[in-house]
Amino acid sequence: MEPLRIVYAGSPTAAVPSLQALLAGPHEVVAVVTREDSPLGRKRVLTPTPVAALAESAGVRVVKANRLGPVTDELLALEADLGVIVAYGGLIREPLLSGPRLGWINLHFSLLPRWRGAAPVQRAVMAGDRETGAAVFQLVAELDAGPVFGLQRRPIGARETAGHLLEAQAEEGAELLVDVVDRLASGTAQATPQDGEVTLAPKLTIDDARIAWAAPAEAVDAQIRGVTPEPGAFTELDGERVKILDAVLARGMAPLAPGRLELRAGRLLAGTEGEPIELVLVQPAGRRAMDAADWWRGRPADASAQAS
Repeated sequence: MEPLRIVYAGSPTAAVPSLQALLAGPHEVVAVVTREDSPLGRKRVLTPTPVAALAESAGVRVVKANRLGPVTDELLALEADLGVIVAYGGLIREPLLSGPRLGWINLHFSLLPRWRGAAPVQRAVMAGDRETGAAVFQLVAELDAGPVFGLQRRPIGARETAGHLLEAQAEEGAELLVDVVDRLASGTAQATPQDGEVTLAPKLTIDDARIAWAAPAEAVDAQIRGVTPEPGAFTELDGERVKILDAVLARGMAPLAPGRLELRAGRLLAGTEGEPIELVLVQPAGRRAMDAADWWRGRPADASAQAS
């Protein structure tokens, strides 16, 4: 197997394990493309992406760009054998798409063709899927539509949030990615056209995070877990936003009107279309995260009990 010259494109924490795995292997990562530094924290300090931080510490050339058009010539000049993209946050178009000898491959955190798009993990959880996984596929012009070199499946746990799931998939997917890269290098990789119903996973908006209390309890629970940690589930009470950081189905409890909050036997319950859910951890506006029942006990006696 001849080692490959690889250009790697990625930005968030979920893309770090794959870069680590490639750096530890026999192939040469000749450059890393990542999004530009962005302001973080209360002081809005310009901060490199997690992928940029890893690449810089490893002494790998870093190209920072939110759009690849302006850096296309620079990347093509590297004459890479293969491009690898994991959650970069931008589109790869011609002539860069066909620039590397073996083209580009993409590690995507879903069982393609289910959940093509920017938020596959979140959408899978919100839809109540019981299974998800990762796919490595050949990048083509159409969104997440290329033939697949390998799939990895895993169940979605009943209490798993999108954050927990993505962290696990990033580690597991890195192993799949390295295996595909090695097979491409040895000439044994074979890709299979995607088969099945196509579903789309658009980027989450703040509207996705507002809890729909009128839905069944299972759907409310799935929504909360799907938008945790980002953008973060929330509801409004007395005109103020309250984040719901953790909740659980309250099996066997008498129903409440959708959005109605009530303390029962030391548990703060919220009504849905069916049985209620229990709020476990909340964060009121401008305050720290706290036990939901303790927060409720500290509210004024005449405060509203109807969330929206």
